[in-house]
Amino acid sequence: MKVVFNEKNTDFKVCLIQNKDLSRFDDKEFFEINDYKGVGAICNLAKRTLYVGLNDELTYASFIASLGSAIKSIKSLNIKSISLEFINLGCEFYSAYAHIYAVISSLYEFNKYHKEPKNSKIELISLETQQNDDIQQGVELGKVLANACEDVKNIVNEIPSTYNQLSFEKDALKLAKEFDLECNVYSDDYLQKEGMNAFLAVNRASSYPAKLIHLAYKPQNAIKKIVYVGKGLVYDTGGLSLKPADYMLTMKADKSGAAAVLGILKAASMLKLPYEIHGIIGAAQNCISEKSYMPDDVLISREGVSIEVRNTDAEGRLVLADCLSFAQDLKPDLLIDLATLTGACVVGLSEYTSGIMGYNEDLQNEFYNNSKRSGEYTCVLHFNPHIKELIKSKIADVSNTGSSRYGGAISAGMFLGEFIRKEYKDKWLHLDIAGPAYVEKVWGENAYGASAAGVRMNIINLLRMARSAK
Repeated sequence: MKVVFNEKNTDFKVCLIQNKDLSRFDDKEFFEINDYKGVGAICNLAKRTLYVGLNDELTYASFIASLGSAIKSIKSLNIKSISLEFINLGCEFYSAYAHIYAVISSLYEFNKYHKEPKNSKIELISLETQQNDDIQQGVELGKVLANACEDVKNIVNEIPSTYNQLSFEKDALKLAKEFDLECNVYSDDYLQKEGMNAFLAVNRASSYPAKLIHLAYKPQNAIKKIVYVGKGLVYDTGGLSLKPADYMLTMKADKSGAAAVLGILKAASMLKLPYEIHGIIGAAQNCISEKSYMPDDVLISREGVSIEVRNTDAEGRLVLADCLSFAQDLKPDLLIDLATLTGACVVGLSEYTSGIMGYNEDLQNEFYNNSKRSGEYTCVLHFNPHIKELIKSKIADVSNTGSSRYGGAISAGMFLGEFIRKEYKDKWLHLDIAGPAYVEKVWGENAYGASAAGVRMNIINLLRMARSAK
């Protein structure tokens, strides 16, 4: 997508309406006929103008959603360029990002399997504003994140018969080659040697080997070391604790956390962020065969913590337990895992919001505040000792499921916390992205399916950390 400034000869104009104020427009008859109240979007084809009414309480999230939703109404038209008014949402840098990301993201569709796929012809955006360094950098951020998120969406949307553990290896090696990243891929023999028995158990019934993928971006003079860990269940049947048929649908999206880690590494490389960034992906497939791990099994994790398996459908946390152990050996200054971990998080926070968990409330709150500028919705969920009681086991150190149906997102987060060493507890965040990672309807700037949840919030958190460090 090409972005220019103040180009007069575009095919379509996008006008942004704040506070329902229509006074500056001369289309009074058109507004009256449509009974337009300054909310939502209407399109005047005769004047090649799209009017976008913004929410009264304007946030980065509501702005991106409103603009993205409106652009969808014209993306099928035979137009190649649009001019877009600029609104400062409080910071020119992040405002420019929000404008560009909203437009590009709204044009995305996963139509690979359509007989006659239809793609938008829009290829140029003209931003109507005075150009300066902050706005130009914000435009670049919007383009980079849209590009990285598109890759993530394609991975998450890809069907399970074509995307497996070997596919993750292939995509990681391709990314490493393109951006000169370090990449090491380990398989069953190495995992066995490392004592990653929880990870291996989950993958035991798969026809493909488990893959532990370690990517590293290492710029000169890095100011911190950040490690991201992603849950990469390429498909989850539930194992012997088999999911009902309806619940198995969309489980191709159980690889969203790992895909997001690839997106974060790509965006960080493109933006040349001043951090040493590692990405750890645990790629596995939870299937059924005579080799399947079983309820009542006890697994010894890489950290030496024993795990009672009470439900084989609580498998992602088993993969993450061993991957988090591996990640801590890298001695990170900040450790973040991303996972479509629990349906309980979706029940508690909705399809549109990710949960932030951990032991350090200051770190959680900082991440939450930084995430607001990304346009992604997040909510802090606090650990407490009463919920920890739910994951106690009588025959092992910890149980992989809680003894109560309540607080499932938090008990899963606290399960992961059992594998975080004392020296890293205040440096660790767990992000449960189960809600927004894959939604079976169009919403805001997002198409049906994957939304690349977690990429934008993490990159913008890094940007905010870098700016505050100066």
